[in-house]
Amino acid sequence: MAPPIVEAHGLTKRFGKVEALAGLDLVAHSGQVVALLGPNGAGKTTFVRAIATLVRPDAGSLYVDGVDVVRHPERVRRVIGLAGQYAAVEEAMTGRENLDMVARLFGHDRATARANADAVLAQLGLTDAADRLVRTYSGGMRRRLDLGASLVGAPRLLLLDEPTTGLDPRSRIDLWDAIRGLVAHGTDVLLTTQYLDEADQLASQVVIIDHGTVIAEGTPTELKSRAGRDVIEVHAHRADDLGGLAGALAPIGNEAPRVDPATRRVTVPVVGGRQAINDAVRALDVLGLEVGDIALRRPTLDEVFLTLTGAPVDALHADSDIRDPQAPAVPADAA
Repeated sequence: MAPPIVEAHGLTKRFGKVEALAGLDLVAHSGQVVALLGPNGAGKTTFVRAIATLVRPDAGSLYVDGVDVVRHPERVRRVIGLAGQYAAVEEAMTGRENLDMVARLFGHDRATARANADAVLAQLGLTDAADRLVRTYSGGMRRRLDLGASLVGAPRLLLLDEPTTGLDPRSRIDLWDAIRGLVAHGTDVLLTTQYLDEADQLASQVVIIDHGTVIAEGTPTELKSRAGRDVIEVHAHRADDLGGLAGALAPIGNEAPRVDPATRRVTVPVVGGRQAINDAVRALDVLGLEVGDIALRRPTLDEVFLTLTGAPVDALHADSDIRDPQAPAVPADAA
């Protein structure tokens, strides 16, 4: 049986008085996308940097494709690719020249580098733009080319740090399709993301990290089931009714209702969904409040995240994990 693509046991890392990783245990198997979620400072970035051999753990064991990261970092670097939040590509070169250059840096001869670059361009749907200067590429095309730069060395594991940050919705969907294609062609993917819908769309396994340790993991469906509740969601016709809707739903839920003025929606977690929605309809009718729609649904990953960590989803943004002050700055595609 093939070893897990990532296997960590009792992983610890301190930076001064701060414990960034506190006995983290995680096993990720091949053939899937694994998404890491967690509030600011939870340890996500430190863990990814440890996998990428950029941070040395203080204790515990860490293996990538069966290779000990601490004892054999040079072997690990041969089987990983790393793409950061921002596309690190040379605008004054063409897409093909960018990939050819990176392939040569991986040690491939000229013919192999060219063949690998052509294959990756085709895989990511960039063949038609291959000989255009990168400065003419859209943001989404640059992100795909950045992925390509991480792939020309044929990595077993691709590490993606918030891969769709700053992209428009269409470009995000295109990049999601590209990531699915990578997995279908045999590349394992571990990503951090600030978008929980992205984890829901892409990941077979979601791992939630808090205070340097894993607090929950499973498929998106399993994690939603663990929340142990349903959600009533009401869409108000008028923004002025949001307060009244929240007041009517408060006695029905097992937590305070959440109000989103931007979408004019009120949501409240409930137990016993069928009876709860009947109670909600009656309460709104008694108050004479008109609504656009009312629905009973399973919780989203956003709501699961809030339940498990006690932190709002905004805490995923602008990750501020403690960084190793001795670690050098690393280009986004360094492997």
